[in-house]
Amino acid sequence: MDVLIKHQPSFALAVVTLGPSEEIKAEPGAMVSHSAGVTTDTKMTGGLLGGLKRMVGGENFFQNTWKGTPEGGEITLAPTLAGDMIVVEVDETPIFLRSGAYIASEQTVSMDSAWGGSKGFFGGAGLILLKISGTGKCIAASYGAIEERQLTEGEDYIIDTGHVVGFDSSVSYTIQKSGNWKSAILGGEGLVCRFSGPGRVIMQSRSEDSFVGWLTAKLPTKSN
Repeated sequence: MDVLIKHQPSFALAVVTLGPSEEIKAEPGAMVSHSAGVTTDTKMTGGLLGGLKRMVGGENFFQNTWKGTPEGGEITLAPTLAGDMIVVEVDETPIFLRSGAYIASEQTVSMDSAWGGSKGFFGGAGLILLKISGTGKCIAASYGAIEERQLTEGEDYIIDTGHVVGFDSSVSYTIQKSGNWKSAILGGEGLVCRFSGPGRVIMQSRSEDSFVGWLTAKLPTKSN
């Protein structure tokens, strides 16, 4: 598949050009439009175990398979939240994505949930990360704009857990508080993730949890 990302970074749209009879996998609800003749089939990709693993990782139990006509076709995809999208070329090095970042991929790319222990806690995403492996293109989404850092061997970089989108499997990481407990609790920074290279880390300019916290404070409450 060929992918063109348009309308970045606030309201990104992935325009996917399919080859003759080419199939891609996509999350339910991601489709915006498609050319006539492109068909869809909802499957339990990877069987029952694969579906359960996706649910544990915060994704959908089923996936949609979109297939082009013998002449090809087009399908456009978008995430639920306003933000950016990125095309990740998966090769011999798997990449980890936070829950909800996966949008679509070629059939040669597989998605699995990976237990990260206590250090896998990413701002309410639980203890599960999505492991993207295989060979091919994967489309991922963010809330807000995407920013990347390429870390050299042994180079450390710190990102707020709510702003992590993904990282190469060659990157090691630990979860820690931001500063001391006083600044972590009263300063509103909370937990951060310390990454150590080599490899790429991908972050987003906005945090879903921060937005939910802001919105909740604005909602009216029932009076006693």
